[in-house]
Amino acid sequence: MRWKSYAPYILALALIGLSGGVLAAVAGDTASAESLAAAEAISPPATPSSATPPAVPSADASLQTETSPPSEAPQPSWPVPQPAPPAANPPALPNPELSATVPSDAQPGALLPQAVQPAPYHGFPDLYSPAVAAESTNGPAYVPDEEDLLRQEEERSAHLPILANNIILAFYGHPGSKRMGILGEYSKEDLARLLKGYEKLYEAVSGGKGVVGAYYLIYGTCWPGGEIGYLKDSVVKSYIDYAAKEGMLVFIDHQIGKYTVAEAVKRLLPFLKYPNVHLALDPEWRTTSPMKVIGAITADELNQAQEMIQDYLDRKRIPGVKMLVVHQFNQKMIEDRSKVRANFDRVILIHTADGFGPPALKRSSYAYNAQATNMPLKGFKLFFKSAYPGAGFDDPLLTPREVLSLDPEPRVVIYQ
Repeated sequence: MRWKSYAPYILALALIGLSGGVLAAVAGDTASAESLAAAEAISPPATPSSATPPAVPSADASLQTETSPPSEAPQPSWPVPQPAPPAANPPALPNPELSATVPSDAQPGALLPQAVQPAPYHGFPDLYSPAVAAESTNGPAYVPDEEDLLRQEEERSAHLPILANNIILAFYGHPGSKRMGILGEYSKEDLARLLKGYEKLYEAVSGGKGVVGAYYLIYGTCWPGGEIGYLKDSVVKSYIDYAAKEGMLVFIDHQIGKYTVAEAVKRLLPFLKYPNVHLALDPEWRTTSPMKVIGAITADELNQAQEMIQDYLDRKRIPGVKMLVVHQFNQKMIEDRSKVRANFDRVILIHTADGFGPPALKRSSYAYNAQATNMPLKGFKLFFKSAYPGAGFDDPLLTPREVLSLDPEPRVVIYQ
């Protein structure tokens, strides 16, 4: 019966063994050395030893840091059950640039990329595709109603530049002077009929592009001393109205004279309210000695002119994109031209080769302008033979096919 004296000890050992088996079953046998080390990596001790630096959490462990208890909180003395091992191909984490804009209560699928809104069109009309512009710019879940569709169509039409698939063909001059170009030799009605014939010649060799006619009015004429004589606004308005009726454009040109480019542009800005009106600057006449000294503008002045036009369009809420033609036939006329910008959203800069002469000289002048690739859209000016002594002209005049064979192809063709 001596075993009875050991009964309390036997019972205690049995209970210890039983409790150890239960804990092992609950913890999934996590009482091993590896499991304890992993548990310590997730929940480091409250007072780490200065002799041994704390272990750096693994990538899986770092995902738990937001829900882990603070380090100063008391830690359990028993082993911590470990999370299930990661899948063979874990899902990719969301793009932080996208998730940053998604609210915390977003539903599944909210991390889809947001629809990209296209920037307003500028430049490179040969790459412009109306079909692309017509595509919806909204996300797949958005179904616009009829009112939204009409508004979107108006916005697209307002930003569709006339150069998108066309060549502009213009007659140049001053309505009150036969010496200053063909526009002064005929009435606007006769000019429109003449332009129709020239349009057909260009359409035949344009490779499928349309041809749009235009009046090119010298609005501000440089006089001796650099003073400017202005065309009457009523005359300008008569050309604008008739051109609109005929589906034509109007370019309003300022010769600048002794004034600043900003002053010249400021005088032109009010005409931008007419949808078919575009602007032009002629650096040759930025001088106080016209016909004697060739004038010039700087790249900064030309950039400022474009900025003024864009700001005016925005401030006055005028829809659409406007062209600004600038003339050049020698190096002096646009100083530091490599600094000229042609990336304004609402201004299309047309860099036009001016000057008269034989075909070789004309091609050389155009090739010089073509080197300015920072102004990718080019124009070309031709001179009819004039009956007035001393007036320069092209001899012979390049044919439409020869004009459109220039590289790059000119998008605005002007006849004086």
